[in-house]
Amino acid sequence: MKNSALIKGTAAIAVGAALLLGGGGTLASWNASDSATPGTIIAGDLNVSAATGVWKDGSGNAVDISSYRVVPGDTLTYTQVLTVTLSGDKMAANITATGTGANNGFTPANVTVSAPVLTAGTPSAVVTNPLTTSKTVTATITFAFKSATTTGRTDVGANYNFGNVAFTLQQITQPGLS
Repeated sequence: MKNSALIKGTAAIAVGAALLLGGGGTLASWNASDSATPGTIIAGDLNVSAATGVWKDGSGNAVDISSYRVVPGDTLTYTQVLTVTLSGDKMAANITATGTGANNGFTPANVTVSAPVLTAGTPSAVVTNPLTTSKTVTATITFAFKSATTTGRTDVGANYNFGNVAFTLQQITQPGLS
């Protein structure tokens, strides 16, 4: 009996395999493929580079700031050309300046230092944030040693260090785009 059950089981497996291979089913499946050509992604650019700046006195004459000694009533102006590169669809950035705030030895009431003003074009127009295209801008900082509030020997030998002035471009999401 054991052999009979074994034979019947083997026969059932053979019949099932024959049906799968012969006509009751198939081991083959449809398959197809194709390639796509999505292209190449290219990154944009965001950069700011500064040319050497120039100090001028109130009359517009260039001065060597390392040897010039400011006196009450003097106004000195520093200008520096910045090349701003903004390359990319939807590219926008804010430009800011740092390092102009500390008085480093002058009495605050005796000195006025302007925040950098950025201008571009001819005639010169004030540049406002955000910037959305590459451009050349001129940064201008004014240092005024006030004569009305400086009395006696106040601030004799004082100094104001502009050594930490830096311009930063920070990418932002362009308004109206996402």
